[in-house]
Amino acid sequence: MTTSLYLSSAEIQSGKSALAVGLLAELCGRGGRVGVFRPIVLDTAQDRLLQLLHPLSTSPVGIEEAVGVTYDDVHRRYDTAVGTAVERFHAYAAEHDSVLVVGSDFTGVPAPTEFSVNAAIAAHIGAPMVLVVPCFDRSVEESVTAAQLIVDEARSRHADVAAVVANRVPAGEGEALSAGIVERLRADTTPTGKRRGRVSGPVPVFPVPADALLAAPTVRDLMDAVDGHLLLGNEQLLDREVTGMVVAGMTMPHVLDRLHDDCALICAGDREDVLLASLMAHRASTFPSLSGVVLNGGFLPGEQVFRLVEGVGVELPIVSCDTGTMDTAAAISRVQARIGPGSTRKIERARALVHQHLDMDVLMTAAGHHQPPPWGRVVTPLMFEHELSARARTADAHVVLPEGAEDRILRAAETILSRGTARLTLLGDVGQVRARAATLGLHLDAAEVLDPQTDVRRADFATEYARLRAHKGVTAEQARDIVADPAYFGTLMVHLGHADGMVSGAITSTAHTVRPALEVIRTAPGVSVVSSVFFMCLADRVLVYGDCAINPDPTSEQLADIAISSAVTAERFGVEPRVAMLSYSTGGSGTGADVDKVRAATALVRERAPQLPVEGPLQYDAAVDPAVAATKLKDSTVAGRATVLIFPDLNTGNNTYKAVQRSAGAVAVGPVLQGLNAPVNDLSRGATVRDIVNTVAITAIQARG
Repeated sequence: MTTSLYLSSAEIQSGKSALAVGLLAELCGRGGRVGVFRPIVLDTAQDRLLQLLHPLSTSPVGIEEAVGVTYDDVHRRYDTAVGTAVERFHAYAAEHDSVLVVGSDFTGVPAPTEFSVNAAIAAHIGAPMVLVVPCFDRSVEESVTAAQLIVDEARSRHADVAAVVANRVPAGEGEALSAGIVERLRADTTPTGKRRGRVSGPVPVFPVPADALLAAPTVRDLMDAVDGHLLLGNEQLLDREVTGMVVAGMTMPHVLDRLHDDCALICAGDREDVLLASLMAHRASTFPSLSGVVLNGGFLPGEQVFRLVEGVGVELPIVSCDTGTMDTAAAISRVQARIGPGSTRKIERARALVHQHLDMDVLMTAAGHHQPPPWGRVVTPLMFEHELSARARTADAHVVLPEGAEDRILRAAETILSRGTARLTLLGDVGQVRARAATLGLHLDAAEVLDPQTDVRRADFATEYARLRAHKGVTAEQARDIVADPAYFGTLMVHLGHADGMVSGAITSTAHTVRPALEVIRTAPGVSVVSSVFFMCLADRVLVYGDCAINPDPTSEQLADIAISSAVTAERFGVEPRVAMLSYSTGGSGTGADVDKVRAATALVRERAPQLPVEGPLQYDAAVDPAVAATKLKDSTVAGRATVLIFPDLNTGNNTYKAVQRSAGAVAVGPVLQGLNAPVNDLSRGATVRDIVNTVAITAIQARG
């Protein structure tokens, strides 16, 4: 049975979009196929909010199926439109385990009557409503009255109310506001003393504080408001938030005095002195970091200045528009904040606010979903990533990233810090790392940045490394040079307890990551070989592939060790281990050195781990396809149901994982190194920001066992 929640408000600018992002993330984290449905949209072909939410869901169907009817349909024939919206919802819900329904506001008039169609649809589909009441620029009494009106209207349409979210609450008013709404709703009864509608018991109230980031427009919003265009700078940085505006109507020194972090500077296009000074200030560590510059009046900098600005590689967005200073400032001051697919920081902040301030157990009880499904049923890539992030937050581990100045590492670091996935140390020249982060518009204040060349621990690390490698003739002087390498410095941080784990390899080879780990951290007791696995996230399940990154041609003894280590890793991350030892032959049908190696390895696994379900040799199709397994090895408890697939050599494993990743659209998370005394994980040099975030989460979980 599909469970659903209906998020709605009676007013525009309620902050509903941000709450929808956070609620959707919480639902996805609970597992299953989670969809998002919009019963009423302006245009069924393109809805701005759906464009944001659908990619964040785990829905197996297309975005075009996630809409009901248009505003025009409702105005033309109300009953028919509502019926159509309900019918389309049920067709959509049949493909999902849970659905977040996000309602619409029609005219923007702040009255519950404009909200009545949403309430009627919620009643017809049986979805409890989460009602959003904006509280910014209102007294507590006004907010309480607004909450009462919207709840009364929902109940008059026979809709259940799961909760009231008092959104954008001014600092210090949350407790009084919650108490006032609860008291008002408790007193809201019919003359017979019964509560209106079908809701019984008190309605929970969740106050969510006002947040400056969510209330901030982006540089792109400002550009659109003045009908401008990007003159210079990085287009990606147009999605950086703007927390204030500075109009350059004075001389350059006084303009510099008024700059503040994340502000947008507005100045006439012919004020070249102000433009150059503001760009220098943005790049200087002694001045705030700007979000963008708007050059108004239709003027452009002179040819020499333009060439100068281009030549220094400006990434700060510089927007040009034709309007005068007053009109430009007025248009920008009217811009309303939005959250879009490119608003990474806002998306993460919205997730954090909902996670912190809404009790999902209460909401899901109202929706008839008392607990999340157990790990191991249908598991999609996003579900797996949500679980990784949640478990990593609980682990609260400290991870060191030696490649601290690399753009992907920096972008991933901001996501990791905003999610609370791990505490971070970045290695590299401190000034360069901080400057590059500022240039990219990233906020990494919570990260520690260390320079191995100058850090006070370098001498102690050199002493320890010389001790560990004395049998190889390493001297203290040699060790001092070696530990200045970020990979070695980071490894020694883990070894000596200054960090819990390390992730590297985005711009260096696997050997450069693994060699220091083997020399310093070394293998765990009882493990003969360090190996790796990839978590292959398919559409409906997660498989574990090993070894696809480290050992070119393992012996049968090493292959058995890899299989046992991979099973332990799989179980640690919620995948029930059923091990298939892969070959080009199934059962006893084939002969040859390669098959014999796998057969011997299978026997060793059974001997060393008799409790572990294992089968081999097995062909890949017999391992994962029940129909094939029924014809080739029908009595096996592993064939057709394998979750851990062990490849006979690196050539086979590496090519197979990449083929599945690219051709089947699987998400490959890894490689995850196993067999070391402490977690050190390697990145592909083609790793995306998403890959880095996932690998850090895995490392954090490994660090806490």
